[in-house]
Amino acid sequence: MQRHTETGRWSRRRSLRRRFGRTAATLSLLTAVACTSGQTPASVTGAGAGAGTADEVSVATWNMCGVRQWSCEKTGGPKEKLQQLRDLIGDSGVQVLLLQEVCSEDLLSFARGLGPQWHTAFEPYAEVDSAGRRSPVDCTGQGRGQAGYGLLAGSPLTDVEAIPTEQPTVGLHRGVLCARVPAQRVRVCNAHLSLRESDDEHPDWDFRDDQLSSLVAAASTDAATVFGGDFNSPPPVGDRNTSAWIWPSEAYTTYRECDQKGSSRAGRATLKDGTKIDYLFTRLPRTACKVVDTKASDHRPLVMRVTRPEDPATISTVG
Repeated sequence: MQRHTETGRWSRRRSLRRRFGRTAATLSLLTAVACTSGQTPASVTGAGAGAGTADEVSVATWNMCGVRQWSCEKTGGPKEKLQQLRDLIGDSGVQVLLLQEVCSEDLLSFARGLGPQWHTAFEPYAEVDSAGRRSPVDCTGQGRGQAGYGLLAGSPLTDVEAIPTEQPTVGLHRGVLCARVPAQRVRVCNAHLSLRESDDEHPDWDFRDDQLSSLVAAASTDAATVFGGDFNSPPPVGDRNTSAWIWPSEAYTTYRECDQKGSSRAGRATLKDGTKIDYLFTRLPRTACKVVDTKASDHRPLVMRVTRPEDPATISTVG
């Protein structure tokens, strides 16, 4: 059985339009959509995530800041990051992790260190030049492989798929990686969205709206999907938030975010500068949400516990 999967596929779609600043009509549509009215489970507001029950599964997203040349020199090495993974598994009962800014060989090493039941999938980042040539981003440090994003699970992953998304014409390509976790009866999608002004050729283009729409569309094919990652975007709240327009309305209505309480979309900070840019969404019933402090990254892991579906066809919009 192949424990480590690399899709080897890249999205080559290019934008043929200018994106920055959708029309006022689009903004009005997003703000007009009403939130679902169900009450958030009391346990979601608590601090603990724990191991949960036999009918529950805990999923985490964490930008590991493992690419040292990306201002991560002072966030610890693979040893410290492996210990944080152990803590997430032991303290919060995490069985599936969505990881960003991880090195391919580190990810394999983490799985070996955690035990033979742990499986991985990985997708590398790429730098694309003005001629369309793609170059991998190598991690600094001997034998650490390429930089990218991936999945780490305490049971086999199947149907691993890189989801095509709009990407900068010139600049760094990130992306979306999905897989099923049959033992947990869930599907997960890990996204690392582009930064604003990330296209060196078209700095006024914003790709995050299309990337979020592609992510939500991928999630919609399976009601038992948990999706999230590093969105490089604040929540759609606040009068001064100039990027609220990028969010599809389904994100907080059809789906609910880990830290969403009632109609509030703010959530606790996941970045050490005090902002929230890391997310977990699902249609499954949420039973706990936790933001974990760590010294091994500039991002805090976000952990969500959900109830596994008996029959995914019966899942409806959750409160």
